[in-house]
Amino acid sequence: MMEPQPVSERSNVTLRQISKDTVWTICNLFVQEDQKQFVEPNAISIAEAYFSKEAWFRGIYAEETPVGFAMLEEQPAKARYFLWRFMIDARYQKFGFGKQAIGLLVEHVKTLPNATELLTSVVQTEGGPQDFYENIGFKLTGEYDDGEAVMRLLFQVEQDINIWN
Repeated sequence: MMEPQPVSERSNVTLRQISKDTVWTICNLFVQEDQKQFVEPNAISIAEAYFSKEAWFRGIYAEETPVGFAMLEEQPAKARYFLWRFMIDARYQKFGFGKQAIGLLVEHVKTLPNATELLTSVVQTEGGPQDFYENIGFKLTGEYDDGEAVMRLLFQVEQDINIWN
């Protein structure tokens, strides 16, 4: 396993396919202890993805260092795109990598048939990810999915996410 390289707020973030050479590293990324209740371990997410025709997943990298994981549920026939899993490793939080990665996910989804929004869901509790998503532009819909509040980010050509602020 490669040693992580130094990263900073200026590191370039990319989304990359996970391969047999990188899966172990991605599976060994973990959120902070108090965040574990909000997201499944990456190994579980990757296993689920291999049994779902609708899953699209990538490792999140800052330069050459794996820093996170993202998984979408893509339903082009329904024009429904859902951020199913998203995490940034505890060591790499507060660098802005999450916001940059969401921007890249949005750009990906915009290339898909009839995409006008990205949905996600959050546990509404102290320390949960709702504030993170709201700061990016997601808004609560008033709907719930398995007890989690659904949030929506509408795509507007003139108002994309500014990943650099």
